[in-house]
Amino acid sequence: WGMAVARVLLVLLSAGAVVPVKDPLLNICMDAKHHKTKPGPEGKLHDQCSPWKDNACCTANTSVEAHKNQSNLYSFNWNHCGLMPPKCKRHFIQDTCLYECSPNLGPWIHQVDSSWRRERILHVPLCKEDCEEWWQDCKDFLACKENWHEGWNWATGTNRCPWGSVCRSFSEVFPQPKDLCEKIWSNSYKYTSEHRGSGRCIQMWFDPAQGNPNVVVARYYAWKKRSSPAQVENVTPESEQAVCALPWSVLLLLPLALVLLPEVVGGCGSHGWGSL
Repeated sequence: WGMAVARVLLVLLSAGAVVPVKDPLLNICMDAKHHKTKPGPEGKLHDQCSPWKDNACCTANTSVEAHKNQSNLYSFNWNHCGLMPPKCKRHFIQDTCLYECSPNLGPWIHQVDSSWRRERILHVPLCKEDCEEWWQDCKDFLACKENWHEGWNWATGTNRCPWGSVCRSFSEVFPQPKDLCEKIWSNSYKYTSEHRGSGRCIQMWFDPAQGNPNVVVARYYAWKKRSSPAQVENVTPESEQAVCALPWSVLLLLPLALVLLPEVVGGCGSHGWGSL
C-alpha cells in the first residue's frame, strides 16, 4: 500500500514539477516608435524585410518605408553626403529591417528616456561577416560624422551634415568594421569574432527558407543573462524553456513521498534545471 501511495504522489509531483514559463526576453517587440506591441505574422513584408514575415514586430507599411531614400519612419535621408551606392544602402536597409521587425532582440533591450521611444537595443552581438561585409560595401561612400543617432542639422526637416563638418570616406570616419558597427548607432551593436551559424551572434539578414537563426541566439543570451558566470562556462542551455517549479501543493506532498519511497525520487529530472 505504501509503495502505491508513493507512486501516486510521485506522479503528482512530476506533473507539477516542470512548469513551462514564457521568458520575458524572448519573442518580444521593443517599445519604440513603429513597433507592434507583440510579434506575429505579416504576409506582405517588403523585399529585404521579408525574412521576418512569419513572425514580425513591424507592419507591411513600415517595411516599405524602410527601403526609401528618405523614409517617413524618421525623416532620415541616407544621401546626406551624396547618393549612397545600392550595395552600401542594402546593409542599411537590412539593419533597419532587423531593428524594426525582429522579435529576437529581447536580451539587449534597454529602457531609455526619449521623446520617440521608450526602449532601445544596446550591444547586440553582430556576426563577424555581417559587420565586415557592411564596412566593405560602404568603405568608399562618404560620411560626415560617426554617430548617426544624434548631432545632425535638422533645420530643413531632414538630417543634414552639421555646420562645419566635411564629407569624408567611410574608411576614414570608420577605420575598421568594428568602428562602423559599434559607433554608427551609438553602441546598438557590438562587433564580435563569432560567425554566422554559430548560435552566438545575431545576423542582420538570413534566408527564411533555412529558418530564423536569431531565435537560438536570443535563447542562448537570455539564458546567459539569467545564469551565473560559473554556469555559463560549464553548462549548455536547454533547447526548450522550462523551469523546475514546484507548486505549494506538491511541496506539501513531497515529504510523504520521500518517506515512503526515497530511492525513487531523483530530483527535478532532465526537463528542468535539477542537473545543474
